[in-house]
Amino acid sequence: MDELKDKVAIVTGASKGIGAAIARQFARAGAAVVVNYASSKDDADKVVGDILRHGGKAVAVQADVSKSADVKRLFAEAKAAFGTPGILVNNAGVFRFAPLEEVTEAEFHRQFDINVLSILLTTQEAVRAFDGHGGSVINLSTISSANPVSNSVVYSASKSAVDTITRALGNELAGRKIRVNAIAPGMTETEGLAVAGIGGEIAKNIGATMPMGRVGQPDDIARVAVFLASDQSAWLTGERITASGGQR
Repeated sequence: MDELKDKVAIVTGASKGIGAAIARQFARAGAAVVVNYASSKDDADKVVGDILRHGGKAVAVQADVSKSADVKRLFAEAKAAFGTPGILVNNAGVFRFAPLEEVTEAEFHRQFDINVLSILLTTQEAVRAFDGHGGSVINLSTISSANPVSNSVVYSASKSAVDTITRALGNELAGRKIRVNAIAPGMTETEGLAVAGIGGEIAKNIGATMPMGRVGQPDDIARVAVFLASDQSAWLTGERITASGGQR
């Protein structure tokens, strides 16, 4: 696999779950990968170690991507480690499902700052970092942005904003040779799913009712990210690809 040979990629929130899978798949495809994390240093170091053991290139960089100073430092450290980046994956995200009565200002701002504001900040910096050479920005959405479930009003609204940002910036940045696309996963078996109490046998039983008979795995999403980062998707921008095994 060499679809991303000689590319430099920044993956936010890449210490675990879908982000970690994307980082590993990018490295297998030939990219040098910056594994961003907010607080899980040990997990990020493990992802980097896995990549290095398989002959890839990676470095872990701590940054809170909802803060502009941290974002600038993230890109500066990425450039110092591997040179000019050409791929940005906005995977960092948080969620909390709760009924309307339990929505607070603090929780609204937490989810919108990390799920939405961070994409604007990192993409601003990516445009500067790409330096006229073009690049690919990939945002992580969810099927809940279009088909929200109960108790997900803040999270689903934040991901609907991600979809709109993707379309708007796909148009705005096309003239600069920057493609902006989104992936909308369905239920995917990650650490976050387990924390929410839907891991293991519960996830397996839910998956059995889905069109393809299982819930998604992080690598299912990561392979779509490789496609969107590569020249194979050179004619795609402003798109939202649903990766859900038929789940709606």
